[in-house]
Amino acid sequence: MSADPARSGLASGGEPAQGGAAGRDPLLGSVRTAARVLRAFTGMDADLGVSDVARRLGISKSTAHRVLATLAAERLLEHDPQTGRYRLGLALYELGSAVSEHVDLHAAALPVLSTLRHRTGEMVHVAVLDGLEVVYVERLESHHMLPIFRRVGHRLPAHVTSSGKVMLAALPRPVLAARLAGQTLAARTPRTITDPAALLAELDQVAHRGWAMNLEEGQLGVNSIGAAVRGSDGRVIAAVSVVAASQRMRGAMINQVAALVVEAASVISSRLGYRPARRPS
Repeated sequence: MSADPARSGLASGGEPAQGGAAGRDPLLGSVRTAARVLRAFTGMDADLGVSDVARRLGISKSTAHRVLATLAAERLLEHDPQTGRYRLGLALYELGSAVSEHVDLHAAALPVLSTLRHRTGEMVHVAVLDGLEVVYVERLESHHMLPIFRRVGHRLPAHVTSSGKVMLAALPRPVLAARLAGQTLAARTPRTITDPAALLAELDQVAHRGWAMNLEEGQLGVNSIGAAVRGSDGRVIAAVSVVAASQRMRGAMINQVAALVVEAASVISSRLGYRPARRPS
């Protein structure tokens, strides 16, 4: 009778199990094997065959073949049918570009955020768009304690935030319409925009004005101003925002803060390599 993989210390995919008894391993063996396969490809070994992978990882050829075929189906690897060998696929380069973009964004944004916080005295953020949500990737506190989230990585519906609005406004209208199709714009406060037509009308204003505002639409007592950050290719890749209590950021103060936020977004964009096209004289 064959040995029980759990008792013999082997997880699925031929990987050593971590943590002892079956059912208590927090790591998926097949995922770990796939990660090891991807790391086997290096600059010195840009293409590998099934036997190469099996030998290097100490797994069976059948396991190596299944993992390689699966990764190729997901575009993480490319398969050459003539040689039978594999190499890293385009999807990995896309992922690598996203990581590089985030690292560049962090380095470009942090000193500018520090200056923006000093000039406004308020909390500042950088967020990116994920579908119809914003994800906050940078955050600097102020001495004003606001009753909002306290961690990087927090998500909010894009339509209730200034960052989300300014990034939605930058999308081509067919893309935006497709994202909004069939979606419910949930109300977070009585001031939240829940009608898609009203949201589109506001986004047109945002695109024309160059910045967005959120006036107690995500949380009562909290306002924010956001402006778009562009990458070297001109695409909007993020947004910078200032968040403050509505009693402090209102009236004429909104335009003053907006000017500072737009300037900060422009500086971050410039640090990322964005150069706006010159208008003909």
